[in-house]
Amino acid sequence: MASEPGGFTEYIQHHLTFLKPPSISPDGFWAVHIDSIAVSLVLGILFCFWFWLKARKATSGVPGKGQAFVELVLEFVDGQVKDVFHGDRRVLGPLALTVFVWVFLMNAMDLLPVDLLPVITAKLGLGHFRAVPTADLNMTFAMSTTVFLLTIFYSFKAKGAGGFMHELFTAPFGKHPLLWIPNFVLNLVEMLSKPVSLAMRLFGNMYAGELVFILIAGLFSAGGWALYGLGLIGYTVWGIFHILIISIQAFIFMVLTVVYISMAHDHH
Repeated sequence: MASEPGGFTEYIQHHLTFLKPPSISPDGFWAVHIDSIAVSLVLGILFCFWFWLKARKATSGVPGKGQAFVELVLEFVDGQVKDVFHGDRRVLGPLALTVFVWVFLMNAMDLLPVDLLPVITAKLGLGHFRAVPTADLNMTFAMSTTVFLLTIFYSFKAKGAGGFMHELFTAPFGKHPLLWIPNFVLNLVEMLSKPVSLAMRLFGNMYAGELVFILIAGLFSAGGWALYGLGLIGYTVWGIFHILIISIQAFIFMVLTVVYISMAHDHH
């Protein structure tokens, strides 16, 4: 497909466009990307159904491979939450599990062949389809904004409205009235930097990984058996390495979510 009219540059640009509803969605940050929303919803439903099915069929005896894997993931996530948060984990534990598995599944879509879903959707007349929701800045900001709102909610829940506002104006430099404005500005910057860094870190890594896959895929149709073989080797090597990246990014997003909510419970 890299040899189509427009050449390799158009091939890259084509693969970096999203599927949007015609004449409805604006461009930019508020754009509605059908492919990102559809893939994330399908993966979320599959994740819930998969874990529900394993929980429904769980036995107290020797577990099967599926149950053993689910229990391994549960114990791993619960251990991470227990190390960071020392309060009631009945809500935070399932939240961390959902974040970790869901983000991992969305990241794992990057391991599919670059042209697989676009070719299928093109034949169905749906237009180009991007398979990696976490390579969409709108999606990562939506998730990080949700984490930010949860942080604010738990701050009010743990400290009360008065305690939260008191902390905004008196930490970290003290209670003197001259320090209220510097304290508030620093706390505001800290609060807003958390969702921005959380979203940009995940987006940047997944966007770069997707772009590398697209560049390697261009070698397949650039001409010549040498380039095809080089592309095949590069795709395999980068795919194996990328498994580590998608796992680490899901883990980081999960851990930072737990850390931010845990910090919301702390009192200065």
